[in-house]
Amino acid sequence: MFRFASPWSFMLLAAVPVIVGRWRRRRPFAPLILASIGQSSTAPISWAARLSALPEMVKLFAMVLMVVALARPQWGTRQMNVTTEGINIILAVDLSESMSALDFKRDGQIVDRLEAVRGVIRDFIGRREGDRIGMVVFGSEAYTQVPLTRDYTTLATVMEKVQIGAAGPQTAIGDAIGISIKRLEDIESKSNIVILLTDGESNTGALTPEAATLVASERGIRIYTIGVGSRGRAPFRIQHPFFGEQYVYQRVSMDEAALKQIAEKTEGRYFRAADTEGLEAIYRTIDALEKTEVKVKTHMDYRETYGYFLAPALVLLSIWVILAHTRFLRVP
Repeated sequence: MFRFASPWSFMLLAAVPVIVGRWRRRRPFAPLILASIGQSSTAPISWAARLSALPEMVKLFAMVLMVVALARPQWGTRQMNVTTEGINIILAVDLSESMSALDFKRDGQIVDRLEAVRGVIRDFIGRREGDRIGMVVFGSEAYTQVPLTRDYTTLATVMEKVQIGAAGPQTAIGDAIGISIKRLEDIESKSNIVILLTDGESNTGALTPEAATLVASERGIRIYTIGVGSRGRAPFRIQHPFFGEQYVYQRVSMDEAALKQIAEKTEGRYFRAADTEGLEAIYRTIDALEKTEVKVKTHMDYRETYGYFLAPALVLLSIWVILAHTRFLRVP
């Protein structure tokens, strides 16, 4: 943003017409001078006579630039500081092998469950403002993928790179909740939530979902649970040793009762998503439920730029002095 810190200085420019008027009255008229010394007014006029106004024009332009410099032109950069604490959010994402089921569509293309989740989470992150968001991934084990951060770009990039099976083939929901609780303790906040997304039932882990849920409830952490995928049988892509890539249907199961219990005991909510549209609606609902008023303090950091006008003004004044005392010297 550009501004003048002392715009009143431009009032000095009102003197410019007066200076120009006086200069025109004082300016010698070359043909009359030539006639006074006995030469015809139609005689050729020298280049010095034609450029007799040059020194005054240089001086006038220098004065205008000095007035602009006196007005203190400044270039400002807008600074924004988030003053609210925001919400601490942990996204706990299931990477077990069952997430490779091909029962979702995105942009008209059949995709696995994790691929469908990627875009929805990216949109959810993009709608948040001022919150700290972290990511925990789990399968047979659970671990922190991204600690609490406001760097949403990095978070979205990491989400694009996680792969099915990276944490093991099974599902440790209790451990995922436990790791999420630890991450929420890293930075104090008035509101802490976990969004737990899974397509299965807990069948491994050092911590049971019941025990982890009790700890979360005692610490005031709300857990929103999301069950993804179709019921019954779902298609999977496999690599057959003789026939190459094949599609087979396998039975999938989900412990919805346990997910509902986790949500109820922590004053959260349970959602079921059987398609991409439903998944998007769920994250929009959570986004609306967990809103915080973000207070933003804005200020401008200005940098003085008068030197860009003062320097050429001084150069022009130097040129005027040289011209006025050499070839264009006036003799009274």
